[in-house]
Amino acid sequence: MSRKATQQDTPATPLSIAVLTISDTRTESTDKSGALLADRLIRTGHSLAERRIVPDDIYQIRAVVSAWIADPDIQVIITTGGTGVTGRDGTPEAIEPLLDKIIDGFAEIFRWLSYEEIGTSTIQSRCMAGVANGTVVFCLPGSANACETGWDKLISQQLDSRNKPCNLADLIPRLGE
Repeated sequence: MSRKATQQDTPATPLSIAVLTISDTRTESTDKSGALLADRLIRTGHSLAERRIVPDDIYQIRAVVSAWIADPDIQVIITTGGTGVTGRDGTPEAIEPLLDKIIDGFAEIFRWLSYEEIGTSTIQSRCMAGVANGTVVFCLPGSANACETGWDKLISQQLDSRNKPCNLADLIPRLGE
């Protein structure tokens, strides 16, 4: 049986995912990135645990993400925004101290994929991923295109329990060991 056939015949394990948009200007009606992520995760069989928007403020970001990390019903957190290099971009500074482990390969592969789309501008991305208290955390740039790349080419596959040889979805029960 081929890998593709196995994936189609086996139901995926649905996960509970929270989406946080970090922006000083976006509202629920103008938040294309958060809407894209929420739509994509629901379409792939996961549940949207919560969706919020907070300003580019390290302490407000950290407060929301900390509460979600402590919530046993949230298995994955995806943030969008605040990963650039301007003075207000503070997502990595807010999130990194909360992480137990950093998943270095996520940022490496994301920038490699982005390079194919936006060239050397990808060096300005400080996207990241990690694990905190058994919760997987992904931090994406704020553009809808970056969120599409991150979800479609990386995150969705790692959150699909049918993805082989391995995936993060299968590891979630063991992340708190």
